[in-house]
Order: sequence, then C-alpha cells, then structure tokens
Amino acid sequence: MTTDTEARPAASDADRPGRIDAVPVRHPGRWVAIAVIAVLFAMLVHLLVTNKAFDWSFVFQAMSQQPVINGFIKGTLLVTVLSMIVGVIGGVILAVMRLSDNPILAGVAWVFTWFFRSIPRYILLFTMGTLGILFQQGVSFGVPFDWKIIEWLGLSGDWRFYTLDANEIFTGLVAGVIGLGLSEAAYMAEIARAGILSVDKGQAEAAEALGMGSGKVMRRVVLPQAMRVIVPPTGNETIAMLKDTSLLLAVPVLGELFYQLQSIGSTYYKTFPIAVAATLYYLAATSVLMVGQYFLERHFGRGFGNKAPRATRPAGAGGV
Repeated sequence: MTTDTEARPAASDADRPGRIDAVPVRHPGRWVAIAVIAVLFAMLVHLLVTNKAFDWSFVFQAMSQQPVINGFIKGTLLVTVLSMIVGVIGGVILAVMRLSDNPILAGVAWVFTWFFRSIPRYILLFTMGTLGILFQQGVSFGVPFDWKIIEWLGLSGDWRFYTLDANEIFTGLVAGVIGLGLSEAAYMAEIARAGILSVDKGQAEAAEALGMGSGKVMRRVVLPQAMRVIVPPTGNETIAMLKDTSLLLAVPVLGELFYQLQSIGSTYYKTFPIAVAATLYYLAATSVLMVGQYFLERHFGRGFGNKAPRATRPAGAGGV
C-alpha cells in the first residue's frame, strides 16, 4: 500500500508556473487632478498674501476688539448653547408627543412642528422682537381668564401671581434664545422621532415585561439606543445654529459678533476685511464643534459599523 505522496509524481520545474510580473494599475487622472488642485491652492495662497484688499492687519485688529470678543462669547456661543438646550429638550418632548397614542397630543406636536418649520428664522426673530405690542400690560402668570371669573362673581382685583415686562422678554438675547430655540425644537422633534423609531420595538416590550413604566423605558432603554441616530444630525444642527446667530440682527441683538464687526466696518469704511474677520471666527468655532461631534459619534456608535474587532491574545499565550 502506497501513500498519496508516493503515488503522486513529483512536479518538474517546467510544470510549475513562473513568477507573475504584475504591473500596478496606473491612474493618470488622479495625478492630473492633484496637479490642478496644487495649482489652484498656490493661486489661492498668492491671492491671500498679495491682495491688499484683505488688509490682514485691520482684520486681526478688528477681531481683537473687546466688544467683538464679548459678542462672540455672549451673542454667538452663549446663544447657541441656550438655544440648543431649549431645542433639544423641546424636540424630545415633541417627538414623544408625536408618537403618543393620544391623537390630541400627536396633533398638537404636528401643528407646532409644521408652524415653526415653515417660518424662516430671520422672519421668526423679527416677529419675536415685535411681540411686546401684544402684551402691553405685561406677561402675567395666574388663574386663566381671572378677570371674567372675578366679574361674574362681582369681585375686584386680579388673581395674577407674577407679571413680567414684555419689553424685557421679547428683546435682546432672551428673544433670540426663545426664537431660535422654538425653531430648533421643531427640527429636533423630527430628528428625535427618527431616532426613537430606529430602536426595535422589542426592546421596549421586553422592558415593559420586566415591570418598567413607559417613562422609564423611554429614558433608560429607548433614548440611549436612539442616540446613535440622533447625535450626527444634532451635531449638524448645532453647527447650523452657531451660524444662524448672525440672524440675531433681526431682533435686534446689539451685543452679537457680526453686528459688532459691522459697526467697526461702517466706522472705517472697510467692508470686506470685516467679512473676513467674521469668517475666521465662524471657521474656528465650527471646527471645534466638528471635533466634538466626531468624539460623540464615536462614543454612541460603539458596537456598530463595519470595523472588525481587534484581535485579542488568548490568556496565557506567550511571545514577545
């Protein structure tokens, strides 16, 4: 009895395939594109350096003015943070209302979303700055229709506990935060709703079977899983909100970055350098937000994606 090795004749050198001289695929189009990009980049650098219209000394001088810095901190960054807080909280509440079995709650959420998504933010902010005319007696908190009830009962006075001056609410940063926050809530409602719907219903059913209430199921089970879908568009909305703070001129908000830069430009009759200064501020701020968005997406996206898991060494395995 012979083995397979003994039965199979040895292959001669002539029968073996020769070395394959593989030639890499050439991509001349890529090199042409790189050359074009390099030329365009060189032209851009030359324009930035040699064109006197940029007036870089004036640009950096305007950017370093204290009113401009305060406008960037308060009118841009602070309004962005506060508006997004209002928008995210309101959006989550509206999303839950839209998904409710109660037709009234779902209808109210739909009307709110329809209304504030339909109005341009500039017009919304302009309208917000004029709402004080509707509340000339101030915004009061108390028993609704108290004057009618008091009239029917033959009493006098009022049942209002606290009154705010409408001219303080619907002007300045407060009006800007309210207007931008309500507008953002309408967009965040759709983003949050899409995130909630992306979670398998079996997750909520399993949690309810364990005795968890609907509110706890939403907070502890559904929303944490929905964040993977919610975070990327929310990051985009935050960046868009930061840029939309330049619309606060419609309220108007005098302590805003672009308004302060425009004032400097109007004083010295330098329009284009002011536009460059504003561009640099917004580029820096949005770049930081994009980095933060990247880390948030990576945190909430753990366990998803196409990346292969890292190879782990078995316990007790030796080697250098």
